[in-house]
Amino acid sequence: MIREVPFPSPDSPDLPMRIWIDDADSAIDVIDALALSPFATGVQPWSRQAHLERVRPDAALAPADGRLVRAAHVDDGSESRLICGDGWTLRVVRHRNRTATVSVSAVTEELARSVLKQSTDGAEEPKPDTDHVDMGFWWRGSHGGIRSEKPITAQPWAQISGNYSAGVRRSLDELMTITPADVSGRLILLHGPPGTGKTTLLRSLAKQWQDWCQVDCVLDPERLFDESGYLMEVAVGYDSDGDHDDKQRWRLLVLEDCDELISAAAKSQAGQGLSRLLNLTDGLLGQGRDVLVAITTNEDLARLHPAVVRPGRCLAQLEVGPLTREEAVRWLGTAEGVGPGGATLAELYAARSGRALTASAKDESTGLYL
Repeated sequence: MIREVPFPSPDSPDLPMRIWIDDADSAIDVIDALALSPFATGVQPWSRQAHLERVRPDAALAPADGRLVRAAHVDDGSESRLICGDGWTLRVVRHRNRTATVSVSAVTEELARSVLKQSTDGAEEPKPDTDHVDMGFWWRGSHGGIRSEKPITAQPWAQISGNYSAGVRRSLDELMTITPADVSGRLILLHGPPGTGKTTLLRSLAKQWQDWCQVDCVLDPERLFDESGYLMEVAVGYDSDGDHDDKQRWRLLVLEDCDELISAAAKSQAGQGLSRLLNLTDGLLGQGRDVLVAITTNEDLARLHPAVVRPGRCLAQLEVGPLTREEAVRWLGTAEGVGPGGATLAELYAARSGRALTASAKDESTGLYL
């Protein structure tokens, strides 16, 4: 059954709205519509919104003088509230994972800012200790790109440099100490067999560069370069609120296991994907936004598209391989189980925990997320 329901704006009965409700709509959908009413009718033409991570359980997320108009709870732990005050309307959505979205509309921009500040100040718990770094995660939702920021475990480079062979460690030392003034290319290529520590390396890089560069991981890179609108959203990025941070940081987009995008046959296999990648790293799009791109691949460097590896395009091209037998024995503290060809980082961690990798596990192309 579908019903047309007229209802007034919370602040003005003279400017009605109409919504259509059917059996698929929930109480939270009604709260969403009510929250939009004063903004849509123009009664409260200013709107501000904030996304919060690690919200304190006791955080009110609303000014003390607000009055609760509607509240709805969902079985999955989510909660939505509509709170009104003198000249403003507030919508608060809290999720079970302790994130929240706070949206406010108001009669003036200054009031909207003030209500949002009162609602969010002190609402988040302090960031985790120094073994974490904030990383953004992008994916394509039904209404465009979505970004969520999470703290991830990341060790300083000095603590994990011994996980990498001496043959590549010097180049990695140089990469970790790069500053904006040293950027001479926009693409970072990390290639090598699965389990050699490429993802661990990127987490450490995010920590080493955190003062000047925001690292974002794109979870669906195949869609990123297939949809120009999504690419523009990600390339333009997500900066801190301009009211509090007027310093625009560089951004590093991490694309994992993108073999098909940069292979020698990429142009025929991926359509415009390769061209858009090159435009992001070496064209007007990338130059206008201070964007770096890091790609991990299991492909050998010789099998990559020549346009990707041409001189001047890459900030770094690094082959992350297994540790030699001597290095692996030193890392593990014993020669037991270490073959003549050395061992990957994944194999060493498995051996340290008393496990051994099977032959089938070695052949998987998952990267083993180390």
